[in-house]
Amino acid sequence: MTLYVCANCEHPLTGDLLQSEAFLAVDDLSLPRIADPLVAQGTYVINHDATLFILHPDDVPGTALHPEARRRNGCCGLDGQDGPNVVCAGCGAEVATKESDCWTDNLVALIAAAVVSRPQPHA
Repeated sequence: MTLYVCANCEHPLTGDLLQSEAFLAVDDLSLPRIADPLVAQGTYVINHDATLFILHPDDVPGTALHPEARRRNGCCGLDGQDGPNVVCAGCGAEVATKESDCWTDNLVALIAAAVVSRPQPHA
C-alpha cells in the first residue's frame, strides 16, 4: 500500500493505494459524455516515463481545484490542457492535473516531482 503526500508540506493527498499494471478498458471518447475512470478506485498506474502517477478521480481527497479559473477549462468537466489544475489542500502547491471532460480520459495525474510516496503496512 502506498500513500502520496505533498512534497512541499507533507499533507496527505491520497488514501492508501495499490499499484496496478494495467488501465481499465478505454471508453469510446467520440461519445459526448464523461468517460469511466481510467483506473480502478484504490489503485494507481505509473505512466511510461515515470513522471506521472495515474489515479482514479475520487482517490485524491487531500487536494483542491486550482484557484485560477484559467486552469479549470473544459465544457463538461476539466480538460487538463492548461497546466496543473489540482493543488495540495494544505499549502496550495500544484500537484496534479485532472481530466474529466467529455472528450478526454477521466483521471487524475499526480506529478511525480510534486509528491512523495509513503509506504503503508498492509492492514
